[in-house]
Amino acid sequence: MRSEPRTLLARLCDRDNLTYRRFEERFRRTAVRLFGNSPSNPTCGETQFRRWTGGKLTGLPAQETQQVLEAMWPGYKAAQLFEAPPANDPQVTAIDLEERVQMTAREAHDGADATAAASISDNTIDELRDQVVRLSRRYHALSPAKAYEAADDLRREVERHRDRTQVPIQQQNLMIINGQTAALLAVAAFDLGYFASARTLARTAAVYGESTRFTPLQAYADGSLAYIAYHSGEATEALSKAKRALSYGGLGDIAQRRLHAIAARAYAHLGDVSSARHAIRTSGEGGQGARDELHDVVGGEFGFSDERLAMSNSTTSLLMGDADEAEAEAKRAMLLLRERAQNEQSTHVRAGAAADLAYARLLVDNVEGAAEALALVWEVPADQRKTGIVVRAARIGRHLARPQYHGSQVSRELREQIEEFTQASPPYRLGPPVSLLAIGP
Repeated sequence: MRSEPRTLLARLCDRDNLTYRRFEERFRRTAVRLFGNSPSNPTCGETQFRRWTGGKLTGLPAQETQQVLEAMWPGYKAAQLFEAPPANDPQVTAIDLEERVQMTAREAHDGADATAAASISDNTIDELRDQVVRLSRRYHALSPAKAYEAADDLRREVERHRDRTQVPIQQQNLMIINGQTAALLAVAAFDLGYFASARTLARTAAVYGESTRFTPLQAYADGSLAYIAYHSGEATEALSKAKRALSYGGLGDIAQRRLHAIAARAYAHLGDVSSARHAIRTSGEGGQGARDELHDVVGGEFGFSDERLAMSNSTTSLLMGDADEAEAEAKRAMLLLRERAQNEQSTHVRAGAAADLAYARLLVDNVEGAAEALALVWEVPADQRKTGIVVRAARIGRHLARPQYHGSQVSRELREQIEEFTQASPPYRLGPPVSLLAIGP
């Protein structure tokens, strides 16, 4: 025979057929209705529930907990709920239809409230999306350290809002935004010389792209992993990543242009000149007018401008030993850059093209011409000297250390300037020791 409930709370739970799981669910929904969807809301574990219904509570629980219980059973004070049930209480023993209807209505409303509280405004998501766009489009004007800080702040903000919503489409959109933020963090980490962290962040972006089926993000992340790989002396891995990225569907012309340029560099590192030239030609083709939501709509650092392509082709030509083509592409990059508005001109692209032009001239022993080209490199502020330009400058320094340049006043001065330039750069001061065997993107 079933024993008499020890507390009024136990009798009410029996009446309403509330197991612990059902009680906890109603308790949580009521707390959300009263206090909002806050992590500090009162809770009730199963052990605590057994103490409450078993008459083993000493004193009363916290005030917020009492408010939740009183809202669950209007008409009773919390103190009454923990006392023994009265012998004759029609409010407890009678199953009143009106009361049951009212209780069902309250539960339904509480459930709707809980769902509403577990979402955020679509305007919030739009604002976060706009912040990613703004950061991507002004990335070229920021130092890598400031860009990293801004991207990390944005990442934290996105994570905070992800914890506030359980709506699937909002979670999907926030994951895409988070993936874009991780991709920008990967670029900034690379520019600072933190290759291992850049690789991890690029993989993080790839995971977000894969999870959301947002292939442009996957492709961008794999492209980043490719150039990190060949900067780490892993040209075969770089080519594999670039090819995989090109296999994704839903990519626009800009995305494919970037990936073919990265593949060309990987081929050049592997000594496959024929394939490198083919990839360069493919990267310069007009495409089919295809667009995607990352490389075209967001753009900025996710884009791949004509001058950036020309600079990349110049670097690849240097790896193949083609000084004439390298000089032509470097000059083309600088010309295209000058056609842009002043605030749209990338210091990194200008300096990278100038460094490539200098090296191309060195390959034909034009030291004076190299010194002239390097004048634009020295203008780069110390905090904006990213990995790519530092790597290029270091390669020029190694070339000038060859025996044929010993005794040359111009060569000696250039080597000293390069040493000073690189030592003041973030990759040298902040990052771990960086292998300068590859040329930057």
